[in-house]
Amino acid sequence: MTDVEENVPVKDPGDAESRPCKPESSGPTREDKSSLRDHPSRLRNTVNDASKLSSEIGMNRDFRMEEKVLPPGSLEGRIRETMHDAFWDHLKERLSATPPDFSCALELLKEIKEILLSLLLPRQNRLRSEIEEALDMDLLTQEAEHGALNVPHLSKYILNMMTLLCAPVRDEAVQKLENISDPVWLLRGIFQVLGLMKMDMVNYTIQSLQPQLQEHSIQYERAKFQDLLNKQPSLLDHTARWLTRAAAQLSAPPPSGPDAADAASSPCSSPGEAASSPEPLSPTMVLSQGFLNLLLWDPEDDEFPETLLTDRARLQELEAQLRQLTILASVLLVSSSFSGSVLFGSPQFVDKLKRVTRALLEEFKSRPEEEAMLTVSEQVAQEIHQSLKNMGLAALSSDNTASLIGQLQDVARKENCVRSVIDQRIHLFLKCCLVLGVQRSLLDLPGGLTLIEAELAELGQKFVSLTHHNQQVFGPYYTEILKSLLPPAQVLETEVASL
Repeated sequence: MTDVEENVPVKDPGDAESRPCKPESSGPTREDKSSLRDHPSRLRNTVNDASKLSSEIGMNRDFRMEEKVLPPGSLEGRIRETMHDAFWDHLKERLSATPPDFSCALELLKEIKEILLSLLLPRQNRLRSEIEEALDMDLLTQEAEHGALNVPHLSKYILNMMTLLCAPVRDEAVQKLENISDPVWLLRGIFQVLGLMKMDMVNYTIQSLQPQLQEHSIQYERAKFQDLLNKQPSLLDHTARWLTRAAAQLSAPPPSGPDAADAASSPCSSPGEAASSPEPLSPTMVLSQGFLNLLLWDPEDDEFPETLLTDRARLQELEAQLRQLTILASVLLVSSSFSGSVLFGSPQFVDKLKRVTRALLEEFKSRPEEEAMLTVSEQVAQEIHQSLKNMGLAALSSDNTASLIGQLQDVARKENCVRSVIDQRIHLFLKCCLVLGVQRSLLDLPGGLTLIEAELAELGQKFVSLTHHNQQVFGPYYTEILKSLLPPAQVLETEVASL
């Protein structure tokens, strides 16, 4: 999400479909981002938009409310545009009548006044009094009754006030309104820009109150879950099995291979080195392993931890991002072995190859991976061939080109040795992020991951934010479960709620 501009919350204006004398406002809306279709209906029905929004604000410091943008040509978009056009055409007819009918204009001015007042900070009492006086609805109604309502003059005043109150990013939009002479088009433009200013203010308020909102989010989600737990004592059964499996994994003998052993059991003294000997299990280790396991969760498995149901869609998004980065890093690693250090020493070439590869990887959503990977392989080989030629270096021979395409195409298989190693190392990186933090984990990246450092940082931050918020909310429940899995001294040594 982009940086927050200056602004504050606001009353949502009326809807054009239900109130014919008011345009539909551009108030904050968010699409439902999570799907709980595979879970018990009694729990699914309780996970509502409020809890999702609370969780999103709590874990995302850069959270922003955004206006819902309808796809071009969509039915809903066409209906909304038709309704808007009909409303503004109706307003134009009213103002053009003889004598003019100002009833709709008064409704608009009343709503504009409410929006302007809502954009004020508590200390801006002088501006509040000025707006109240300039847009005194009783006085304006009397002027309208005598046919003396000066809409252009009022619009000019509103524009001046918008210039004072808008964030700098909206200055250009407000200035463009000053060039509109038609009163109806001017009012329409005013409402559009005021909608943006309202959203700015909402995001400013959220940003200003972030610490309080985070704490409220934690308390709200925990209380909501506790209410459910009181009604359904078995609500933590899946959570207990999830942590039990994680503890069992860490207690089992490590798998063969250094990367596999690191990813499975290393508590991460640093991202690039393994622990010399297994350490006693701790709540941190068990939870870290448990969270990592969620990124490998079978979508057909209904026994998803109850404490993470609200976050399941987010975890699925992270899993998809992880899979894409695994393939991207594998493609870059294979390609670099054919291209030499000169070509991959060029940041411009690497960035271009990453952009091309990531764009082509989007086809994985609609085509079989093996089929889509053929397109990736051929395009990457072409980019390497052309770049070598442009730099005056020897181009790939036909045999090397065929070998490169073949090795890249083989990355589509999950069993591919390069893909497997990269996957293990990314999981190890994420595990280190949970223990050390993202920035420290980036200091010593395992081989093959340095070219996707920026992408890993983004993935790691999202994963850490999600798990940290979840631990803050459900830490007391995790502590109780872990008491039955770990020696008492180890559980008491690190309270899960404070991780």
